[in-house]
Amino acid sequence: MDLTLTEDQRLIQAAARDFLLEECPPAHVRAMEKDEKGYAPEQWKRMAELGWMGLPFAEEHGGVGSGFLELCVLLEEHGRFRLPGPFFSTVVLGGLPIARFGSEAQKSEYLPAIAAGARVMSYAEAEASTGWETSAVELAAKAEGDEFILDGSKLFVPYATATDVLLVVARTSGNGERRITLFLVDARSPGITCEPLETIGTDHQYEVRFKGVRVPKRCILGVVDQGWPIIGAIHQWGAAAKCAEMVGGAQRVLEMTLEYATQRTQFGKPIGSFQAVQHHCANMAVDVLGARFIAYEAIWRLNEGLDAAAEVSMAKAWVSDAYQDVCRLSHQIHGAIGFTKEHDLQFYSRHAKSAELSFGDADYHRERLAQMMGL
Repeated sequence: MDLTLTEDQRLIQAAARDFLLEECPPAHVRAMEKDEKGYAPEQWKRMAELGWMGLPFAEEHGGVGSGFLELCVLLEEHGRFRLPGPFFSTVVLGGLPIARFGSEAQKSEYLPAIAAGARVMSYAEAEASTGWETSAVELAAKAEGDEFILDGSKLFVPYATATDVLLVVARTSGNGERRITLFLVDARSPGITCEPLETIGTDHQYEVRFKGVRVPKRCILGVVDQGWPIIGAIHQWGAAAKCAEMVGGAQRVLEMTLEYATQRTQFGKPIGSFQAVQHHCANMAVDVLGARFIAYEAIWRLNEGLDAAAEVSMAKAWVSDAYQDVCRLSHQIHGAIGFTKEHDLQFYSRHAKSAELSFGDADYHRERLAQMMGL
């Protein structure tokens, strides 16, 4: 495993950083937190023109033909600047499953539109019963002729009011993992209603209710009753990609803190000259570098098509804790100013908590690892 970025990957990183420095200043992040859509359509179009939406998809489907690793290099920069918008839900949680498990007709219909920035997607799995196991799926899909009828609700669906297509996890019969099916649902179908949820990340998540929503059978992703392996892949992509985002955020927090420690003076000298602050910064650097290595090992294995279940859980557990630890130490160094809404640090500390909960928190992944070790 070589974690050194290739020339192409460095170009992706540099181009993304230059673009986001110009297009995603803190003022933009603040504005999008209050915006009805939660993202700027004009910016979304420019991102598509840069090839971001099509980065991991084959050229025959309008994509760039890069891999999951390149996508995560880009997502690290998104986390660094706290880019708002449905990129993660559209490309990682919607596009990748279609590219891997969709029919040729589905790939031809959805992927070019995603790559062109003409289609926004969201993923709907979580429910009130919580958890990431099959038992948590209660939304029912009943077959009727050439359609399925969906009834139930989903929680924490990102950008639901701005999305065009929902990838919905539903129970098609009985209990157990062989009774789960995924549906590509037109988000404007009759019977769908959305209610905004207040979250610590203020990242435009919704409760989506389905009442008698009719979905043609051709919109099934994969095979009826056999959707759980697809969901397992989505969980791995989502957790690993979220780790890349968190690494970018943690790196930026470290940089902000070092800058503050060299500029803020107390007792006639920069606070960075005090041993306690130095040790805090050193611990932050250890956490950031450790998070980067463990995250990219999991990402690399997924990119190479290798078994990565243990590595993804290790990464998600470690990076979730490390990001929050980095933010905690940064708050100690910044003092009261870091807790104000006017300061940028609060963007990252709130994101650290919300990102931890995505695709399983640290304790969930520790339990998974224990099970893999036979405990």
